[in-house]
Amino acid sequence: METFKNNIKANHSFHLKDFQGGVHDYFLQNLKPDLAISYLHGQLFKKQELKGQIFIAIHGDFHGYSLKESPFGGIWTASNLSSAAISFFIQSLNTALKERGVKSLTVIQPPREYCNQSDLISYLLFTEGFKLMKVMNHQVFCGKKKLRNAAASLELKYSKKIKNLGFEITTTHIQSFNFLQDIMEWNQSRGYKSSITEDRLIRQVSSFPDRYFVISIYQKERAVAHALAVKLTSDSLYYFLSGINPKNQNSITGELIMTSLIKLAADLKVDFLDFGTSALEDEPNHNLMFFKSKSANEYSNKYTWQIQYQ
Repeated sequence: METFKNNIKANHSFHLKDFQGGVHDYFLQNLKPDLAISYLHGQLFKKQELKGQIFIAIHGDFHGYSLKESPFGGIWTASNLSSAAISFFIQSLNTALKERGVKSLTVIQPPREYCNQSDLISYLLFTEGFKLMKVMNHQVFCGKKKLRNAAASLELKYSKKIKNLGFEITTTHIQSFNFLQDIMEWNQSRGYKSSITEDRLIRQVSSFPDRYFVISIYQKERAVAHALAVKLTSDSLYYFLSGINPKNQNSITGELIMTSLIKLAADLKVDFLDFGTSALEDEPNHNLMFFKSKSANEYSNKYTWQIQYQ
């Protein structure tokens, strides 16, 4: 066993440094979070080849997060990285953060669709002393062919109803943020809270305009509903935010949003469509989960892990 550990150390190296810029497929990690006083990039190499990485925001109280202001952060690995190498990565990360005086680290590990070793990583975080703080369930529609077939079937199903209602549905890149004001007003009137700020969204869209899409439904030029979707990674589409006008709501409006999301995912040729979480505070929103289950074909968990250093 000792020889095996020595071989891991001999063939792998770990580096933790201030983020100098660069490109990660999960593009939100390329932007320094608003609350961070420093932004760190941990990297695992095997013979000069990058095999694993994590992005960590250190807040003013010296607690670290990966990542707090995004859907998730977490450890990302090459699909063939061994469990021993991942453990070495976590151990090295803990040591380096302690040396910097960091008090704790919270890791929001993405669902397995984004990183196929996420379940293994969660297990190894547990074995290295991390405590499970939170579990959130994502509902996901996986499969390019399934998305394509579903889009064609749903378009046929709803085309006549859309015409009869006089609906016009558009899907575009974001040209203005008027839709966001609509969503906030509609959701506030229903008593829903929003964690997104317009300033932060504008910065993200300005840096990565091709990643964001807004779906809008109009009736007689009046907005009925909007939905915001984002390509968090090159092979995924994430259902980020939506709102329906409470003064002009039809029974199929929600279904048309889901249909438009599936069509967009099929057009973009992504591997999966992530409908996100369905929760009210820490309680499952069973009504919303049931609604999404009509479109999703998988359930996948996002885990929040935390370790205290001092």
